[in-house]
Amino acid sequence: MTIRVLIADDHAAIRAGLRMILDAEDDIEVVGEAADGDVAVAQAKALRPHVVLMDVRMPGVDGITATERVTAGGLAKVLILTTFDLDEYVFRTLRAGASGFVLKSASGQSLIDAVRTVAAGDGVLAPEVTRAVITAFAATNTDAAEPEPRGLADLTEREREVLDCLGEGLSNAQIAGRLFIGETTVKTHVSRVLTKLGVQSRVQAAIVAREVRDR
Repeated sequence: MTIRVLIADDHAAIRAGLRMILDAEDDIEVVGEAADGDVAVAQAKALRPHVVLMDVRMPGVDGITATERVTAGGLAKVLILTTFDLDEYVFRTLRAGASGFVLKSASGQSLIDAVRTVAAGDGVLAPEVTRAVITAFAATNTDAAEPEPRGLADLTEREREVLDCLGEGLSNAQIAGRLFIGETTVKTHVSRVLTKLGVQSRVQAAIVAREVRDR
């Protein structure tokens, strides 16, 4: 499968550099570019990319709002481009449904690997980074009186096990190894978990898992 990518960044030079890196790969095709979030959403609707590389800080509609619109509409997976590590913008984009983030300073190969990983339905946050993000979110949600997350009671026993693994920041391959099931089966379970919980990404599901565990 050729992975269709949309690049959203307000700097033309950055878009050109990202396009050059990605278009050099046989299995990746850059199908469009956008200089602001509003255009990014419109392009996602029109071009139906598999992955949107989304800058956070753009004029007009910013990357956070655009990410929420793209993921809520099921238009594409979103991979956030940022110059910062775990800052407030990253947290907000993950809450908006992004599948992960990659630093603009990352190597070309790291960017390519990230795009492939997200297109395959996995997250691109390294497990240790995922745990840091989830912990930071959990620290802001300490109200034990909050109701049980929507859809939690609808999960099967196996789906609860998968959710627990997501809460630890495990990849699909790692979940498969722990539960002694195939990766394709893991993907199916993850998809069902996301649907039942009403969340857009595995990171959001991981946040739910941590919130439930820490009650």
